[in-house]
Amino acid sequence: MTPVIGLAGGIGSGKSTVASAFAELGCLVLDSDAEAKQALQRPEVRDQLVGWWGPGVLDESGAIDRRRVAQIVFADADERRRLEGLIHPLVKKSRREAIGLARGKPGVVIDAPLLFEAGLEGECDEVVFVEASRARRLERVLRTRGWDEEEFERREAAQMPLEEKRRRCGFVIVNEDDGPRVEEARAVLEAIRKGSAGGSGA
Repeated sequence: MTPVIGLAGGIGSGKSTVASAFAELGCLVLDSDAEAKQALQRPEVRDQLVGWWGPGVLDESGAIDRRRVAQIVFADADERRRLEGLIHPLVKKSRREAIGLARGKPGVVIDAPLLFEAGLEGECDEVVFVEASRARRLERVLRTRGWDEEEFERREAAQMPLEEKRRRCGFVIVNEDDGPRVEEARAVLEAIRKGSAGGSGA
């Protein structure tokens, strides 16, 4: 049976880097963030968001302005939950269809920004915590996303505390530098496929 592996970690920890390492090992990687972005552009979703928040959520081309949506939902937990209630079922359906087609793969990896918050751990055989220091995570975010430190803090405050995420994970991969992490991912994948838990890659 193909194991389903979830990735968790703080903002800027490098979950995508670790996901790429698993992909190099032949795993199917499901990028929930990319799937959510695609779902935002579905006509029925776009119409619903305009109905909730007005035409100001559209960009000049008439597509959903994700930055504007982010401003709304990260400032109001109720609005965030309402958006999640709309988007998550669509992403979940797509994910289950993909997992059903993954036979023969060494693993399926779910790369989701809010794995625990969205209740996705129940779909995983194991969850891997991607660890990096706050300073390193902040540096990455400032460099790649154009946020300032205040935005970083605001978004992280909306997530489950890192200590709790780490406690819920069976494996840890340390991603302090920008290395490829393939060997660490290989060790974790082999351990999961053998049915063991509690490993650590550093």
